[in-house]
Amino acid sequence: MSGKHAKELLDDLPPISYVWRTPVRRPRVSEADIPDPVAPQRVTPAMRARLERIVGRAPEVMVKITGRTKDAGHLKSHLEYIMRNGELTAETEQGSLMQGREGLKDLQSRWTDDAVLDDKRRRDGSVSVNIILSMPPGTDPVAVKDAVRALAIDTFEANHDYVFVQHLDDKHPHVHLTVRSQGYNGKRLNPRKADLATWRERFAGELRLRGVAAEATPRRTRGKVRKYDKGTVVALRRRGVVPDTDKGARDDVVRAAKAGVVGARPWEQKARDRQAKIRVQYLAHAKELERTGKGSDRALAAKVREFVAKMPDPETRREQLLRELGSAAQRARTDRTDVPDRSASKPRGKER
Repeated sequence: MSGKHAKELLDDLPPISYVWRTPVRRPRVSEADIPDPVAPQRVTPAMRARLERIVGRAPEVMVKITGRTKDAGHLKSHLEYIMRNGELTAETEQGSLMQGREGLKDLQSRWTDDAVLDDKRRRDGSVSVNIILSMPPGTDPVAVKDAVRALAIDTFEANHDYVFVQHLDDKHPHVHLTVRSQGYNGKRLNPRKADLATWRERFAGELRLRGVAAEATPRRTRGKVRKYDKGTVVALRRRGVVPDTDKGARDDVVRAAKAGVVGARPWEQKARDRQAKIRVQYLAHAKELERTGKGSDRALAAKVREFVAKMPDPETRREQLLRELGSAAQRARTDRTDVPDRSASKPRGKER
């Protein structure tokens, strides 16, 4: 980044929380997003704590909507899956434990019967919203389950029935949380990106209260611009199968290269500009911390500068494929140049 460009970004410096805030409006404002009313660029204690977790690469929580059940049969199969056909114990919003196939059947009947009586529900309206909450391997599973329970109480208990089950047969400790779509007030649960961002922050906060280092930041906070690949795509690659999405992306890149269209797309340039702002904001944090004169703040400032130096290049999938295509073409040209011409030394006639 040129000095002139950096100065332009500093002249229009965004709020200090720009580096970790999601690009969507959230229902609840985090304490780390509230600037100091007297000195807006000052790093408040809440901001400092979050900044320390980010540069310390605290484990990121995962909260994902895995699907929605549409009818009694769909709900039944989903509950059978998360309860392993009644072998695992589920917990409801009332704190009661549900075991065996009878408990599974009772819950399924109650939720679907109420859905049938809901005259405001569309024919294709969901009966439940299915969520999975996960942490990296090695995380205390008891803390994960307790954090999910606290999040569910805080988020859904006032208006929705729910049930959750913990799975320990995977290296990632995770909990399946199924929330009934119809609320007590008649409104239906329809989560958006902003809700998911809030749920992630609450989940991370509950884990920290239980002594587990956890954070919930968007990809761009860590210098990444590409979305994570879907599990099915990753599984196909592991088996040596090229997914259709990869084939299509490569074909698009080859066609564009043949047509001479190799420049950055508008959204790619926008992502790079956003990453430039984030890096400048990080360095502004470091400078502000150094200004306090405290040893702990200077140490954190050094970690921030190191974190920025190691941030990856904001490369999109298309740009990666284009780079790989160029490298492959260059290797092919090099190989052709290195092959000796044997036609001149080949014997002719009787000498052969």
